Amino acid sequence: MRPAVVVVGAGPRGTGVLERLAANAPADLELDIHLVDPYPPGGGRIWREEQSPLLWMNSMAEDVTMFTDDTVMLSGPVRPGPTLAEWAGLDGQTFPSRPQQGAYLRWVYERAVTALPAGVRVHEHRTRALRVGGPREGRQQVVLEGRGKHLLADLVVLTIGHLDAEPDDEQRRLSAFAARHGLLHLPPDFTADSDLSVVPAAEPVIVRGFGLAFIDLMVLLTEGRGGRHEGDTYLPSGREPVLYVGSRRGVPYHSKIGYPWEGERPPLPRFLGPEQTRELLRRSGPVDFRRDIWPLIDKELGYAHYHRLFSAHPRRTATDWPAFEEAYAAAAPGSAELAAVVASAVPDPADRLDLDALDNPLDQVSLPSAEALQERLSDHITAGLARRHDPAHSPDLAVFLGLLSVYGQLIRLGDLGDGGRWHGFFSHLASGPPGPRLRRLLALSRAGIVRFLGPGITVETDERQGVFRAGGSAVPQERTEARVLIEARLPDPTVERTRSPLLKGLYADGALATPSGLLRVDPEDGRILERGERPHPRRFALGPHTSARAGGAFTRPRTGGPAFSQNDATARAVLGFLEDLPAPRQERRVTSRTYDDQGLRMPLTSDPPPPLAAVPPQVPDPAP
Repeated sequence: MRPAVVVVGAGPRGTGVLERLAANAPADLELDIHLVDPYPPGGGRIWREEQSPLLWMNSMAEDVTMFTDDTVMLSGPVRPGPTLAEWAGLDGQTFPSRPQQGAYLRWVYERAVTALPAGVRVHEHRTRALRVGGPREGRQQVVLEGRGKHLLADLVVLTIGHLDAEPDDEQRRLSAFAARHGLLHLPPDFTADSDLSVVPAAEPVIVRGFGLAFIDLMVLLTEGRGGRHEGDTYLPSGREPVLYVGSRRGVPYHSKIGYPWEGERPPLPRFLGPEQTRELLRRSGPVDFRRDIWPLIDKELGYAHYHRLFSAHPRRTATDWPAFEEAYAAAAPGSAELAAVVASAVPDPADRLDLDALDNPLDQVSLPSAEALQERLSDHITAGLARRHDPAHSPDLAVFLGLLSVYGQLIRLGDLGDGGRWHGFFSHLASGPPGPRLRRLLALSRAGIVRFLGPGITVETDERQGVFRAGGSAVPQERTEARVLIEARLPDPTVERTRSPLLKGLYADGALATPSGLLRVDPEDGRILERGERPHPRRFALGPHTSARAGGAFTRPRTGGPAFSQNDATARAVLGFLEDLPAPRQERRVTSRTYDDQGLRMPLTSDPPPPLAAVPPQVPDPAP
């Protein structure tokens, strides 16, 4: 009987694990690898090639790689490869379409398959996994969609990426209100998967959310309906709705930085590194994000900022770097002493780093009218775009590098118990849209297609008039009425509210969850943790549905790539486990993909399946 591994999810994370298996595997390995995903391997659901080319990546082509380099902390071998720009022959400064990224990911996947030892067979299953069962000490059974279909495996690795979620109480209430009054409510969803044809033209539409999901929505409801941009002017088709957009912050994410790094990089990590992370993990009491972690983040990002300011713009400082660095290091994080050190060395307040102001730029803003708000938002976006493309503000790029370093440390702490504050802060500063997208947002604002509601958005329902009503805190006297409400954000699934019956089943069978509902895993190798904090010896999980999730963006070359480190550790743990299994009988070595007439590969063993609790009723779930 040949050993077998099932990988559920064949998108970028599953592809990354496959690449690490190929890099670490001994030449004589005999193994069946089963990839389960209803979408094509490589791109998976989010990066599939069959989607609108109007949708772009939020990273430049030169900043996207699926390959390790010598900056990645891993035990396995480094296997370098081309960036997306190098592979596709693109200008590195361009923002590729998502179908282009899907093609790159498909090539990476095919290269990984080819790199596997000759005795490894790869089987693609274009379907969904519904349940994982089996004893801790024995083979696992993965139940697939379709009557009687299942796989047997020695190990299971879940790399299922972003998930759909059941609606929470508020979303159910809003949908019920819309149904009663013949309105339209689109709950959180992946914009590329939403049916936007039902959104009426020329009507006001309230949009709650100003992040990347909004940018996709904006594009599909304007250019996707025949409008076009000519320079700084938008020429409407007449089929666009009028988008009234607001959010907690009331502003879009900061755009990507539009200039390259030059000169010395800040030596990171400095104040939030492995030593500080180990100390936090050793604490006997609970770790409070705001009290214990945020000051370290503030000091680390400040160090990156000021290192760049002193090295690249010394005329804007009042002392030399060694003296400042010594005083900065000696001051306690978040203290008045630290603030005084900065104030004495950096005369212009505009050159000082203020994370709270960056996070909440419209906090406490009060304006007399909706038109004043449109002007204020337009000025804010315009100024932000200019700054993000001006090397005179290169400390911003140093802070970006600091954010990547911080994320690499925080994933070891698992769920921070911060209510998503860190992830939202990171996305706002580091994972925003391309600059051209925000320039087009400004053009749409001038054309009257987009109207800003500002920060602190609230949405109310009026049973008597049968409309949604929304407003923001900056102009509280202004309210907008509409018959359409769109939640422009991704679903936020927990192990209890996910639409994935696979994850629900794992949780019901004893897998642990974090306070915010993420699947708990061992940060060392991704093994799923069960009751009693026991790592399951045969089940692994990686990705955004776990407590060890890395940043959502693809890895930039030469930035350490925490996801690469995780993939390598999991792959090596898998291979180490397989080494201890009884040797399989010898078979002809072959690397292949095998399918049945429905694109599925059935188990390669005739063993009867182990006992398994009844599979829950099938829930429609576009996630693998």
